[in-house]
Amino acid sequence: MRLLETQFSRQEGEMPYRVSISAVPIGNDLVVMVCGGEKPHVGAVAVSIHRPSLKNPELTSATTSVFTLVGHKEDELAKVMAQKIASTLRKNVILTAGIHIDDISDEGIKIIETNCRILLESLISHYLNE
Repeated sequence: MRLLETQFSRQEGEMPYRVSISAVPIGNDLVVMVCGGEKPHVGAVAVSIHRPSLKNPELTSATTSVFTLVGHKEDELAKVMAQKIASTLRKNVILTAGIHIDDISDEGIKIIETNCRILLESLISHYLNE
């Protein structure tokens, strides 16, 4: 299994919907931080461990656990992103997520989700091509 070597950092979107992602390889593992909005913070932490798929052992999947800080809603975002990174890159991943915009609209949530999806694909592409 190939070790990742470079750190990765990108931003997507305009304020207040700007989201940042940063990743730091630690040995064969990857630590990822996703934050943004008006009040970046740590709202949820996901730990994702890559493993053979239960349906098809020739494919890679991941088992993911999430700890959400009281009053925060980033748990699903953290889980989805960590699981995708771990299963695609075949790395164990710790991901923190914290994005906050006061009184965000449904349209604002969709913009944040799109920005996160763009950053996720960018991070995965970076490490697949490293």
